[in-house]
Amino acid sequence: MSDGMTVRREVLGDAHVDRAEARKTGFTADFQDFITRYAWGEIWTRPLLDRRTRSCITLTALVARGHLEELALHVRAAVRNGLSADEIKEVLLQTAVYCGVPAANSAFAVAQRVLIEDGVITERE
Repeated sequence: MSDGMTVRREVLGDAHVDRAEARKTGFTADFQDFITRYAWGEIWTRPLLDRRTRSCITLTALVARGHLEELALHVRAAVRNGLSADEIKEVLLQTAVYCGVPAANSAFAVAQRVLIEDGVITERE
């Protein structure tokens, strides 16, 4: 297995990667290979930032661009990379200042749903 695929599985989880691989077609195969080699194999494996920091950056970028479907995936990845619910909350509060309150509001809704679904927090937290 390539370094990129190893990191992709460690960060996103086998279930997600298996689903992505099963959905791969002749049309999407080159793109899947590209993100595995470049994003996961070249960027996420660089030594100067740890995975927790990379998760914080990724969450912020996804909020800034409004990519809420990817945000849900990366909230799960952030937990897998060791971020607590409180740390994710702090990242999202920071995005309210720099990305805008509406973007952060949507991000909080997505993150809360994911964290509840995954049993990280309860509905009352």
